[in-house]
Formats: sequence, structure tokens, C-alpha cells
Amino acid sequence: MANYTENNSSNHDEEKGLHRTDTTVTMPPELFEKLYLTPKVPVVGDYNRRFANPTPLGIVGFVISTFTFAMVLMGWGGAQGATPVAGIFFFVGPLLLIFSMVFEWIMGNFFPMMAMGLYAVFWLSFGLLQLPTLQLGQPYATTGDPTGQMSPEYNSVIGIYLIVWGFALFTFFVFTLKVNTVFALIFACATTAVWVLSGAYFKLAAGNFEAAASLQKVRRWSFTVCGSGPGLVYVRYHHGRRDAYHSESTPG
Repeated sequence: MANYTENNSSNHDEEKGLHRTDTTVTMPPELFEKLYLTPKVPVVGDYNRRFANPTPLGIVGFVISTFTFAMVLMGWGGAQGATPVAGIFFFVGPLLLIFSMVFEWIMGNFFPMMAMGLYAVFWLSFGLLQLPTLQLGQPYATTGDPTGQMSPEYNSVIGIYLIVWGFALFTFFVFTLKVNTVFALIFACATTAVWVLSGAYFKLAAGNFEAAASLQKVRRWSFTVCGSGPGLVYVRYHHGRRDAYHSESTPG
């Protein structure tokens, strides 16, 4: 029945001298990026006008935590050890990222919600390793290693944990590879940093301290680049949102 109707309509168009032609619509990369990363979904109420843009809040928390951690790893000013700044792993990055994640979810922004939630729980879980009061390595303590943090078992467990995190971040890198260059760079650097950090822990477990120190250098620069990327994302994202706001506010 459907085929008969389609053929009859086609013959009717030919009788009028009309011909059907296939057309191709090209979409600019900027428009495809907006549709892919922030698709329009039906929501109850106009949350975009009622609430402020939560994305910069999460980006600020991520940049502060990542940049601080990277500078400590690089030993700027003689810094060594992240224990004095353990608060960035709980009350700066994760707290702001979680707030941003919740409002991104309310506003229906799927990709930012997933990315910020992922980074929030990563910093929370990794920050626990920087708290000496928890004594997480105590079950592996020996006479020569009272803290247990230099034992092969302790470092191997952390190395395995970071490998799994690397695969999660690599998945996001694949998703953004053809969409946004800056996003892809962020997730590529984050994946590299986490896997290199995993290798450093495995080298510590094997007692190869020189190789672990070399991997630490690669990890420092990876975290530095990863921390600078969100700033570029914010500038581009804010510029796009500002143009969209002006286009909606300007009467036609």
C-alpha cells in the first residue's frame, strides 16, 4: 500500500513537470559540536533561563586542582608531596565539579554531566591516597617499611586501579576525537597521565626507582597540559553561549 502511494505520487509529480532531486545539507563543525555535546532535549520548565551556566564552575574547580597538583609534581619552589594541599582533592575540584554535574544534569547537558562526574570521583578517590592519617598502606607494613607504601603489593594495587581509570578516560577521548579538538586533547593528556602514573607505580613495585622517576616527569607535563586545556574550552564555550544569548535576545 505504501509503495503504491509513493509511485502514484511520483507519477503525479512527473505529469506536472516536477522532478525530485537528492540534496545534501552541509553542517559547519561548530554547529555539529553544539548539537553533539549539548543536544536539545525536552525539559520541564526553562532551566536555561532560571539557572546560571554551571559549566565554568566545574572547569574552575578542575583547573585549580589539576594545575596545583601538576606544579607540586614538578617541584616548583621546592614543593614536594601533595599532603599539605590534600584539600584540593576534596573541597575544591570535586566539590565544584559535583555542583556543576548536578546542574548540568538538571539542564539536560549529557556530555558535560558525564565528564564532570567522572573527574569528580577520580579526584575524590585519588585524594584518599594523599591522606597519611588513613594509613592505607598499613596492612603491607614491614620492619623496613613501617608505612607499607613502598611495598610491591600496595603499589601494584594502585597501578591496576589507574589502568582502569585510563580506559574510562580513553573512552571519552574516542567520543570527542571527531567533535572538538580541545576536548580530545584534554582527555588524551588525562589518559596519558593516568597510564604513565600507573606505570610509575608498577616500577615502584618492581623496585626500579630510576624508571619510576622518569615516568613521573612525563606525568607532570601531561597533567600540566591537561589543566590548561579547560581554559581554552571555557573561552570557546562562553563565546558560543554569549552569541546564542544575543541572538535570542535581539528581536527579529
